[in-house]
Amino acid sequence: MDVENLAELLREAEEHHGPYEASAPEHHWSGFYAAYIVARQEGRSPEQADQDARRHMDGVLAGQGREE
Repeated sequence: MDVENLAELLREAEEHHGPYEASAPEHHWSGFYAAYIVARQEGRSPEQADQDARRHMDGVLAGQGREE
């Protein structure tokens, strides 16, 4: 992956993370961005990648709740 492609994927992830962040529990943005970018690299559409990232974060946040 080159810098230009990564920058574009980061911008996409940022656009999708904004609405998620507004209603999600406290979390670190990097998990959402990473899941989004991996999904896009695997050929998923932006909408599918958004859903993948949300499912990933649901799992991460659920796991944090059990540990506390």
